[in-house]
Amino acid sequence: MARRTKIIATIGPASDNEETLRDLIRAGMDVARLGLAHNTIDEAAERMARIRRIAALEGRYVGILVDLPGPKVRAASFGEEAVTIIEDSQVSLRAGDRASTASDIEVDYEGLLTDVEIGDRLSMGDGRVILEVQAVDGDRVSARVAHGGVLTGSPGLHIPSDRLSMRAPTDEDLVAVEHFVQLGADMIAVSFVRSAEDMARVPVEPHPAGPIVVAKIETRAAIQDLPAIIEASGAVMVARGDLGSECSIEELPILQKEIIRQCIALGRPAITATQMLETMVANPEPTRAEASDVANAVWDGSSAVMLSGETAIGVDPVNVVATMSRIAERADEAFDHRGWTSELSDLRMTDTEDPDSSITDAMTQATARAVDELGIGTILCVSGSGFTVRSMARFRPAAHIVGLSADERTVRQLTLSWGTEPIHLPEQGHLDDRVSAALEVARNRGAVQAGELVGVLAGTDAKSRSTNALRIERVPEA
Repeated sequence: MARRTKIIATIGPASDNEETLRDLIRAGMDVARLGLAHNTIDEAAERMARIRRIAALEGRYVGILVDLPGPKVRAASFGEEAVTIIEDSQVSLRAGDRASTASDIEVDYEGLLTDVEIGDRLSMGDGRVILEVQAVDGDRVSARVAHGGVLTGSPGLHIPSDRLSMRAPTDEDLVAVEHFVQLGADMIAVSFVRSAEDMARVPVEPHPAGPIVVAKIETRAAIQDLPAIIEASGAVMVARGDLGSECSIEELPILQKEIIRQCIALGRPAITATQMLETMVANPEPTRAEASDVANAVWDGSSAVMLSGETAIGVDPVNVVATMSRIAERADEAFDHRGWTSELSDLRMTDTEDPDSSITDAMTQATARAVDELGIGTILCVSGSGFTVRSMARFRPAAHIVGLSADERTVRQLTLSWGTEPIHLPEQGHLDDRVSAALEVARNRGAVQAGELVGVLAGTDAKSRSTNALRIERVPEA
């Protein structure tokens, strides 16, 4: 498994047929994102079932990430043909959900007139178009196009989050959560999180009994409450589109690095998203700047990089995933594993308030040092919840991580974990039995070779809440 950084691909009209889904899995898609902002619950559920079926036929685990729309303000559809919004022209905005044109934009949000103010800069389509509010009069908002661009479909309209009257998660979000929890979704992303209290309102059991809840960081308020939000989340997404509208453009790269840094310190997977290979929506190759952006996201420590429109509506979704996979793999090869471990030592390493977590933290830290000194190439992590695997992954070891669990949902959730090859391990007996079974199944799957020296992390008991055993084992012959 040469590539360590995981790839999330958004499934849409261009990629939801069986042939393309199969090819996306073969090209390197680790997690499939189903965005509810552009799909009904039933459509997303059908896609989820299709992905699960094809992944099973391919003998692969593919995680399912359901992305809730949240309090996202969207324009009514511009149609399927691209519409050019001309710079310095005048446009009007009004509440509605029928259709939008280049000069008359309907916005599917009743609070439009009360939430915007004269002087606001409203971005559309992740910043492709910028509108400057000049007047709020009667049932309309008059604006000047400060930056023109091309829009299609129903693009988002960014309103400053501190004045947005809607909160996350919305009532519609909660209905979707209930539906997809019943269907066994692996991860659920909450949009426009402003505080840890927003995360607490998502009615799910802690993973793996429930899905991993992903906090999307895309508001200024979320930055101010970042440590608490990360603590309350199972993973975090740096959603650079709307976050870039909330902060200055020169601040965004710094925020990206700091969010990822805090996620790693707390053992949470970090996803970098938005416009990573944007030009590949229409073109066969990315720009040089986009390739550098993906590589730098890897070097920042991203657990996963995400594709949006590139695979949902792009001309060649499979080529996009294959291209991102090559860029990420080459960046992984150049990753400074030793420097990362040294830098990580300056961050918080153990949860002293939770004895079980602190034991696992200490054991994974010791394992990272041991495998480096012994030159061990593979670490087998036997884990019920996946916590041990994620704790190990934050050290970004040069060794290959194999995450084994008896819980099928845990195995699918590990598709988001950096550097991890997820494998199902039915054995739940004593330590010796689980270690033997782990060595055998990893060998049979080709994850390790007979005779290879490997590290095995596990709890002394299958029901243990902490990982308290490290064994150095040689993989037996078949």
